[in-house]
Formats: sequence, C-alpha cells, structure tokens
Amino acid sequence: MPELLLILGLALIVLGPKKLPELAKALGKGLAEFRRATDDLKNEFRQMEREVEEASSSPLDDPPVETAPQPTAANPAPDPDKK
Repeated sequence: MPELLLILGLALIVLGPKKLPELAKALGKGLAEFRRATDDLKNEFRQMEREVEEASSSPLDDPPVETAPQPTAANPAPDPDKK
C-alpha cells in the first residue's frame, strides 16, 4: 500500500493537479473497455464450448452396417467338414 501512495504522489508532482483527474478518468474508461472486451470473448468461448458439447452428445446418423447374407435353400451354407 505505501508503494501505491508513493506512485500517486509522484504522478501528482509530475503531472500536476489538473492533469491527474483527466488521466485517472481516461485510465478508468480504458479499463472498463478492456473488461467489456474480455467478457465478450469469454462469453463467445463459453457459447462455442456449449455448441461443441451439444454436438458431441447428440447421436450421429450411423451408416448402415452390412451383414453377411443368410444361407437359404437356394444358396446353402458351405459345410466346414466337407473338403
């Protein structure tokens, strides 16, 4: 805390009492704009994360699985004992 008072005292001496409030106001506006920008970025990342989670949790359309043809009377299964 004493370091902050020292910096503020030096700024008051260097800049003067008229410029210091203007500088503080500009700094406050800059920090507020930075906070808004970072909040927007965080919200965008959260939205993208939700979209990815929704996409990964929804069932995908699986392609049909091909199965081997079943033996019929016209096409009997081969006998493994017969050589």
